[in-house]
Amino acid sequence: MKTFRIVIWVLVAAVAVALGWLTYEWQVSQTETAAKPYGVPFELVDQNGAPITQAAFQGRPTALFFGFTHCPEVCPTTLFELDGWLKQVDPDGDKIGAYFITVDPERDPPELLGDYVSSVTDRVIGISGAPEKIAEVIKGFNIYAKKVPVDAADPAGDYTMDHTASVFLLDAQGRFKSTIAWGENPDNAVAKLKNLL
Repeated sequence: MKTFRIVIWVLVAAVAVALGWLTYEWQVSQTETAAKPYGVPFELVDQNGAPITQAAFQGRPTALFFGFTHCPEVCPTTLFELDGWLKQVDPDGDKIGAYFITVDPERDPPELLGDYVSSVTDRVIGISGAPEKIAEVIKGFNIYAKKVPVDAADPAGDYTMDHTASVFLLDAQGRFKSTIAWGENPDNAVAKLKNLL
């Protein structure tokens, strides 16, 4: 009986050591992930046709939104609200960068995207690119985006896009800080942008 108890205590000690080690490794992994810029490296094109990379999301805090120009409600509303929030928090427009990355590059070339964004705000820069490069960014930033046929009987016809509708907030090193959800209280959105500064 005494040997049995010793074996049990040795097993308990071994499990405790293993759990402690796993907890430590998980915390180190989380810390390393939090220290890295959010998303993936990319080479895309801004609304003026100029090259743009992930470096644009560093050097100052960033508000980042994914959407598309054929969006009936969420995208134009979010752009309009973001414009108002930024004007409150950053009146001169030099402290927070703001970007709108298309999830529908086939229908959103840079010029069209630029016209769309600038019709709502001059505080946000549109970003487009080749479909395969946009797909990499969507995956790398953990964005949900899916084509949905307007008419289920004609899946090859006109379509809309289901997509993540949150504004991502990144710090000056490009690290994820928080989100502003679709329909979030405007006071909370402004507070989050102020906290970002």
